[in-house]
Amino acid sequence: MDLDYENLGLKVGFEIHQELDTHKLFCNCPSVLRDEEPEIVIDRELRPTESELGEIDRAALAEAAKSKRFKYEIHPDSVCLVELDEEPPHPVNEEARDIALEASLLLNADPVDEAQVMRKTVIDGSNTAGFQRTILIATNGHIDINGAEISLQTICLEEDAARKIDETADFVKYRLDRLGIPLLEIATSPDFNDAQTPAIAAEKIGQILRATGKVKRGIGTIRQDVNVSIEEGARQEIKGVQELSLITTVIEREVQRQVKLLEIKEELEKRKVSKVEKKIFDVTDIFADTESKVIADSISQGGVFALRLPGFEGILGTELIPDHRFGTELSDYAKVYGKVEGIFHTDELPGYGIAEEELEKLREKIGASEKDAIVLIADRENKSRKGLEAVAERVNQAFEGVPEETRRALPDGNTQYMRPLPGSARMYVETDVPPEQITEEKISEIKSGLPEKPETKKERYQKEFGLSKELAEQMSTSSKSLLFEKIIAEYNVDPTLVASTLEQTLAQLEREDVPVENITENSLKNAFELISKGKISKDALTQLLKEVGKGSKVKTAVEQLGISKMEEEKIYEIVSEVVENKEDLIKDRGEKAVNALMGVVMKKVGGKADGELVHQILEEKVKEKLP
Repeated sequence: MDLDYENLGLKVGFEIHQELDTHKLFCNCPSVLRDEEPEIVIDRELRPTESELGEIDRAALAEAAKSKRFKYEIHPDSVCLVELDEEPPHPVNEEARDIALEASLLLNADPVDEAQVMRKTVIDGSNTAGFQRTILIATNGHIDINGAEISLQTICLEEDAARKIDETADFVKYRLDRLGIPLLEIATSPDFNDAQTPAIAAEKIGQILRATGKVKRGIGTIRQDVNVSIEEGARQEIKGVQELSLITTVIEREVQRQVKLLEIKEELEKRKVSKVEKKIFDVTDIFADTESKVIADSISQGGVFALRLPGFEGILGTELIPDHRFGTELSDYAKVYGKVEGIFHTDELPGYGIAEEELEKLREKIGASEKDAIVLIADRENKSRKGLEAVAERVNQAFEGVPEETRRALPDGNTQYMRPLPGSARMYVETDVPPEQITEEKISEIKSGLPEKPETKKERYQKEFGLSKELAEQMSTSSKSLLFEKIIAEYNVDPTLVASTLEQTLAQLEREDVPVENITENSLKNAFELISKGKISKDALTQLLKEVGKGSKVKTAVEQLGISKMEEEKIYEIVSEVVENKEDLIKDRGEKAVNALMGVVMKKVGGKADGELVHQILEEKVKEKLP
């Protein structure tokens, strides 16, 4: 679908959430995730309450309507009473605060003079207290993307939520190991009006954060929430985009979804359709002998219930984005609020074992014409009625166009309804942690130790070390950049060899399932020291590191592999022998025979000589054989 973003009035902003590499924000528990079975599991439930303004947040009410309980898994050596909300929070982790200030300065933002902890209402169970603690650290930051200045409205320090482990119709299971890990939240202004630039900006912010050397790495440690709107549509907060490559797809599909929803609104106006009444029919008797397995199974535990949508024939089958129709939107609402499993609509029937004859009886019983659509839910009566009421609610929103929602990013770039967009009543002051002054002395101290920005480092690596543009970019944003500079400073080795080893060779070994965690900083230093002293060939480095990855020490691996560097006299001897045996090839190809013979010689020297030296000697010997 071709989309004209300018005419549509596209606006995009995003929030980056980056975990910091330090202990938890309001206690001294370690910031580690646990895979083993928990020692303790407790059950809780949360209820929405009024804020200090006397209002209840609409997102909180929506979560409460799900009527779910929460199970919390606990490992006592990494979770304390603070995470359980049985003890007041401790003072703010000063290291986390200083990392947040450092990141703020690197992002050209203005730190606040007083850090006040705030509470943000969250009752999906991911925070045991029913709120998330957030501290505003800086405002008015910016980065430059393709010559344009992108505004960073706020930079906050907050606690990460618990990890969702499982979810059923009745409860959600969380593990509390992640709850409380310091999280940096960076929010841009809605400055983007295309689908590609946000991904570029997110990548640049991520590179700047990694330059501090104090943020966690790996899947799940950095996440993006993308806010998308078009002029005639509504703002959508799309949560949990973990892959940068998905940001563009998520934006494109959300714009397409809103355009299609606006088309549905226009179609309803043309049809002069009225809003739907929440009149629900029990139609169980029609399906007494059905061949639909889902319905037959549900009848034994509940029944089949129907909602008539006057004038909606064909609309529920409208595809909004790939594999996602308007009927999918209704199904998402029914599953969230009714916790139902079996839901059908007439735009996809007959099918799923439901016969045409059953549809005719259904239409007759509830007074539906061929122009009407019908939604069926087969489940327990209370769940079915809640589900169909949610469907009616979502159908009636279609008359307005696009409802404001919080949606979940899916791995394929599609999104799924979670809850209404939160209102302004969800944030209020934390009373258990006093505000903290951010002094000029503290800012000056952090400024004096700011790391080099990635773009500056990239230029320096190209000029100072002669790295290619691509390798300089990789190295400048790498967590191994400090090690790179240490090795270059200590040993007389080729910077390009060091950089390509750290960034490319180790990655390749990992893809080959070599345990690269065994290749320590000291192992790498020892290997490059041997190269600098002429003890081993640089061509033997990959072979050596592979053996070290398997558990050997560097010295032992060199002995086991027999890769101690060959004397130059021996190399001359091997090359001379090969040249003598290949005289016919040399006469036939001339100097081009060098390339053909390189592989033969390198196989004989077995990684004990540098390829450059072998090539040089081979050229010399071949020329001697030529007229």
